[in-house]
Amino acid sequence: MDRNKILKWFKEPGKMGHKYSLSAIYFCTGCGIIEVPPVITTRWDAERFGVIPVATPRHANLFLITGYVSIKTLKAIIKTYEMMPDPKFVIGFGSCPINGGMYWDSYNTIKHLDKYIPVDGWIAGCMPRPEAIFIGVTHLWTLIDKEMADGYKKYKEKYKYYRENQEKVLGKLEWEPLFPLEEKEDVK
Repeated sequence: MDRNKILKWFKEPGKMGHKYSLSAIYFCTGCGIIEVPPVITTRWDAERFGVIPVATPRHANLFLITGYVSIKTLKAIIKTYEMMPDPKFVIGFGSCPINGGMYWDSYNTIKHLDKYIPVDGWIAGCMPRPEAIFIGVTHLWTLIDKEMADGYKKYKEKYKYYRENQEKVLGKLEWEPLFPLEEKEDVK
């Protein structure tokens, strides 16, 4: 916590609240789940970093995606992301969400998760240790401070791009677009 910069709390209390109270929802597949439970136990104690697990995306502002992403799970990831309120942040945990990891050549593996939803940060490794989550969280704090953790804004601005990529892989999505797909015309 930035105790020596207490004035920031008074100038931007909303930003500070988002920064230090991250309600995390985890999407764990395969080996990705192995490193998450230790993070919320007393040994590493995620709550001291302001990271608290929640049960529903409607209450979350941090989406931690661990392990490989298959075509089938991509749909659930997109739905979960779209249910989260703004501002929301996404961290890809492990090599698999970054480039497919050891499943890189599988027909069913999604490589480059950031083509389908915006990702604010990556934690590389196969599997990264629990300490890496805290390194990722403290880096996310820096991005929030510098207003660089803005994936949720990019999702709105470039929604057509993301939706097209989603539908290339998943086919026509059965839910309505979250944002308009047409370009807005300037009215003069």
